[in-house]
Amino acid sequence: MALTGRPVSGFDAPRLDGPEPTVGSVIERVEAIGKHLEIGFDDGIVLHTHMRMTGSWHLYREGEGWHRPLRQMRCVLEVPGWQAVCFNAPVVEVYRSREMSRHPLRGSLGPDLCTRNPDLDAAVARMARFCDATTTVATALLDQRIACGVGNVYKSEVLWACELHPDTPVGALDVAQRRRLVEVAASLLSSNLERVDRITVPGGLAVYGRNGKPCPRCATSIAVARHGEQARVTYWCPACQLRLGLAVAVAH
Repeated sequence: MALTGRPVSGFDAPRLDGPEPTVGSVIERVEAIGKHLEIGFDDGIVLHTHMRMTGSWHLYREGEGWHRPLRQMRCVLEVPGWQAVCFNAPVVEVYRSREMSRHPLRGSLGPDLCTRNPDLDAAVARMARFCDATTTVATALLDQRIACGVGNVYKSEVLWACELHPDTPVGALDVAQRRRLVEVAASLLSSNLERVDRITVPGGLAVYGRNGKPCPRCATSIAVARHGEQARVTYWCPACQLRLGLAVAVAH
């Protein structure tokens, strides 16, 4: 890794509010958890960034030109020979390592499904903890308190693979169905870690970005709509992805 074990030679984060890593401090760790990235320094400072839909980190050799304009820069971290630049990340913050357990995000993130052998049982348990019965499966898949790694593309692809309508409530799924959700998500993510183009079915993606095109499974036209509080775009097949309902108690 270009950064780990190297001393900081320069740091700039124009909008940052809080203590900064000192020049000369050594980078002890660089850890990605889903769309979160943390950099820990030996002076006790931790730099935390969350990419969401817009952010990205770029690594450049010393003197190399950036691929993004200066106005999109949120943070620059320099070590001898290398420059790491964070562009367009909605969250760039620092805290001290002793405060890690109290950090509102760090303390509640679920297992990272992009890692080898993620704890799927923990993700299933966290689904019960952080979702109520009416939470939709589309919302649950994006909730990083349950598991990290699933973005908008894989949300749609996982639900297609599991044959579930995005509006299906979590309460309609039994434990085995909940486990299948996170198991399929982990499988699709791990199979695409080394790829540039995301592939979930032969030839590409099953539903994401394919509005109006035939479903690979049943040939019905793919539908698209905005979903959830953040109005995230979701693609699905209206014929072969079933919308399960909550059981209704019958009074005697």
